[in-house]
Amino acid sequence: MFQEVLSNILKLYDYILKRTDARVRDYPLMQNPIQMTLILLGYVIFVLYVGPRYMANRKPFHLNTAMIVYNFSMVAFNAYIVYEFLMSGWGTTYTWRCDLCDPSSSPEALRMVRAAWLFYFSKYIELLDTVFFVLRKKHSQVTFLHIFHHSVLPWTWWWGITLTPAGGMGSFHAMVNACVHVIMYTYYGLAAAGPRFQKYLWWKKYMTAIQLIQFVLLTVHISQYYFMEKCEYQVPIFIHLILIYGTFFFILFSNFWIQAYIKGKRLPVSTEDKPKQNSITTVIEPVVVANGKHLENGTVHYTNGFAHNGKVKEV
Repeated sequence: MFQEVLSNILKLYDYILKRTDARVRDYPLMQNPIQMTLILLGYVIFVLYVGPRYMANRKPFHLNTAMIVYNFSMVAFNAYIVYEFLMSGWGTTYTWRCDLCDPSSSPEALRMVRAAWLFYFSKYIELLDTVFFVLRKKHSQVTFLHIFHHSVLPWTWWWGITLTPAGGMGSFHAMVNACVHVIMYTYYGLAAAGPRFQKYLWWKKYMTAIQLIQFVLLTVHISQYYFMEKCEYQVPIFIHLILIYGTFFFILFSNFWIQAYIKGKRLPVSTEDKPKQNSITTVIEPVVVANGKHLENGTVHYTNGFAHNGKVKEV
C-alpha cells in the first residue's frame, strides 16, 4: 500500500513538472513546489517557535532605519508591478471581462509572465513583515490572519502561474493587490519614520476598508465569468478558487474590522515602542501627542493606544 501511495505521488509530481509553463520554468523558485514549500514551512516555524524563543530573554531590536528602507522599497516595487501588469495587458489590450491567457511567446505575453512572477516573488519579500514583528517582540501582531495571509498566498500563486499560462482575467486580483500594497507600505514607511510624520497618517483608519474594497473588487470582477454566455478561459478551476479566496478573506477582514472598530477590541499597544507596524493584515493606532512633540525621558499614560495628559519627568 505504501508503495502504491508513493507511486501515485511520484506520478503527480511528474505530471506537475510536465504541466509547468515552460516560459516560467527558468525563473527562481519555479522549478518545483518543494523549494517554496520548504521556505514557507521555515517561515511558519520561525514566527511561531524559533523566533519567539530566541527573543524571549532579549530586548526588542530597534529597526527604524531598516524598516523605513524596507517599506519604501516595497512601495516602489509594488508600483512597478502594477505598471507591468498595466503595460502587459490590463492597460492595453484587455477588456476587463473575459480576458484569456496568452500562451504564446509574444513580447506582451512574456511581459505578463514576468509581471506575474514579480508579484509571486514579492510575496516572499513580504515575509519580512512578520520577521520585523518577531525581532521587535510585537507578538500580538502575529495573528492567525497575518500568518495565514502571508503563507497561503505565495503557495497558491506558485500553482497559479505554473499550471496555467500567466495573465488573463485570473491576474486581476494580483494587480489590485499590488495597488493596495503601494498604499499600505506608504503608511508603514511614514509610521516608521517617527512621530513627526503622525500628522500625515490621518487616513490610517481607512486602510482596513481599502482591504475590504480590494476583495469586493476582485470578487465582482471574477464573478462575471458565471454570468457570461460564453467565456473560454483556459483553466476554469482557478476562477472558482479566486472567487473562494476573495470571499474567504473578505470574511476574515470583516471580522477584524468588527472586532477592531465596531466593538473597539483593538490589539494592545506597547508603551516601550511607538507603533511602526509592517503588517498588511493588522494595524495599530498611532500614538498621538497633543502638541505634536516627541516625549522623551518621561512617562506617557496610554489609553486605547493614544497618549492622554502625557507628562515629562525631569531628569
